[in-house]
Amino acid sequence: MQRSKSSLAALTLGAIGVVYGDIGTSVLYAMKAVFETGHIPFTEANLYGVLSIFFWTLTVIVSIKYVLLVLRADNNGEGGLIAMLALASQAVKDKPALRKVLLGVGIFGSSLFYGDGVITPAISVLSAVEGLEVVSPRFKEWVIPLTLLILFCLFAMQKRGTGGIGQFFGPITLVWFLVIAALGVANIAQHPAILTALSPHHAVLFMVHHPVTTFVILGAVVLCVTGAEALYADLGHFGKQPIRLAWYTVVMPSLTMNYFGQGALLLRNPQAVKNPFFLMAPEWTQLPLVLLATAATVVASQALITGAFSVTKQVIQLGYLPRLNVQHTSVRETGQIYIPFVNWGLFVAIVLAVVLFRSSTALGAAYGIAVTLDMLITTTLTFFVIRYGWKYPLSLCIAATGWFFVVDVTFFASNLLKLIDGGWFPLMIGSAIFLLMMTWKKGRTILNEKLLHDAIDLKSFLESVFVSPPTRVEGTAVFLTAEPGTVPNALLHNLKHNKVLHEHNIFVTVRSHEVPWVGLNRRLEVESLGHSCWQVVIHYGFKNDFDVPRALEHMRGMGCVIQPMTTSYFLSRDVVVPTIGGGMATWREKLFAQMHHNASAAADFLKLPNNAVVELGSKIEI
Repeated sequence: MQRSKSSLAALTLGAIGVVYGDIGTSVLYAMKAVFETGHIPFTEANLYGVLSIFFWTLTVIVSIKYVLLVLRADNNGEGGLIAMLALASQAVKDKPALRKVLLGVGIFGSSLFYGDGVITPAISVLSAVEGLEVVSPRFKEWVIPLTLLILFCLFAMQKRGTGGIGQFFGPITLVWFLVIAALGVANIAQHPAILTALSPHHAVLFMVHHPVTTFVILGAVVLCVTGAEALYADLGHFGKQPIRLAWYTVVMPSLTMNYFGQGALLLRNPQAVKNPFFLMAPEWTQLPLVLLATAATVVASQALITGAFSVTKQVIQLGYLPRLNVQHTSVRETGQIYIPFVNWGLFVAIVLAVVLFRSSTALGAAYGIAVTLDMLITTTLTFFVIRYGWKYPLSLCIAATGWFFVVDVTFFASNLLKLIDGGWFPLMIGSAIFLLMMTWKKGRTILNEKLLHDAIDLKSFLESVFVSPPTRVEGTAVFLTAEPGTVPNALLHNLKHNKVLHEHNIFVTVRSHEVPWVGLNRRLEVESLGHSCWQVVIHYGFKNDFDVPRALEHMRGMGCVIQPMTTSYFLSRDVVVPTIGGGMATWREKLFAQMHHNASAAADFLKLPNNAVVELGSKIEI
């Protein structure tokens, strides 16, 4: 029992660091962003109304929607938009048209994650470093260079893995939450009446008296729930109980106290609106607070970068992106990966965001559209999961998700007002990635159809070959093929040029499924073709690690023993040639051909031994 309590405490501490780092640093800029819009006359009643809206936004979107409802929709213990998409697509698998639409919507939501992934580190680190301006105006010119330097160091150390610094995530963020709570309490103590803003009637009165203003400022209020999606995305890492425990015991109380402490400060000193968070602290503590805030924002950014690597790997395995160089940074934790292309692509986009917007307030105008659209997509997918997957009555499903749908639509509509001021930036990034994903998926479909159209039936081919068999040589040949039951080009080339056939021949097709994990008991699907030939389909979930040699080791009891020193892996390296009048526009075919050309080697992706791979090329017109 003691061990169980110890494990729960460790997981809860980890959840505080990884899951809530992002939303925990929103206190740096959310309140400032609301009042700097200039849409709200600064009065005591308005301040109480805004604080009440903050509190009930956190309560409705995070405490109720994500922590209570969405966390229930786990996919074999995994969470996140990809896991939710897999649940929804499985729930409506008997409705092909609806399933296709949901897949498109879910993949678009995953694309928007990258737009959020650019804005969040930029606004978090920049808002922390801006605290130097409170310490001394002389530091103003150093804010942008220091922000870029910190971000560069953060991205440069990704290749070393997160294992070394991960153990500090929880303690640093826990200290951060304790500090922001203490700052809030100290200021609330000077004006305890501010706590009456906890009552929803202040929010209701504000909305009734200022309906248009309320709609406008929701685009800034949404900053207080930055990172809410991480709650669900990190479900597989920590589990429901630690995430819920961390939220209700540490995170929500700390955020509430700090926001209300900022409100108490603004009642005493309205001029503090230029940076209410740092001006809450005594002057002598401001520099250490800047350092702590910077550390906290680095932790928040790290969690998001790690999430970007995980999402990318999942999307690749679902077939919506080409193979990329995925490096494992830990021999013990398979989830700790590093993808150089994603890492430096994110860094370049973040630098562009910092240089382009130059302040956390301006970046606040860019933030919101992507994340609120993601929230709306999550709510929509949740409806289909509980309606068609869990078979709940329609009225209950509408009641459970309808209110959140209205809230999400309202927040999204408000953020559309920021489209010209900067909202276009993350939307542009997300749309560009969505285009790449859909082009790759469509291109792969066309390519596979072309290969299947030109393919020769494997069983018939082997029967004809063994009528007058070629010379058999010792060892095992593993032929990778996109479709089971078809003759791989590599086999044809081998017979044509080498005029030999190996003693054992295995025709392997790798399948990735819309589930997080496929167990070892369902990993292999083997069919004997006679003459020491086998057709094998290897099944993986989108969170499994691909490893063909390890999977084939399970064929030992089927008369085929894979010996590393006598096994060769034959792959066909196809060169795609775009043609006019194909299945896609010419420019998309050219884009697909370029993506196909730049994809990392299949041998590396499938963990094939480098000294045992034979690649044979061929050109394919699409």
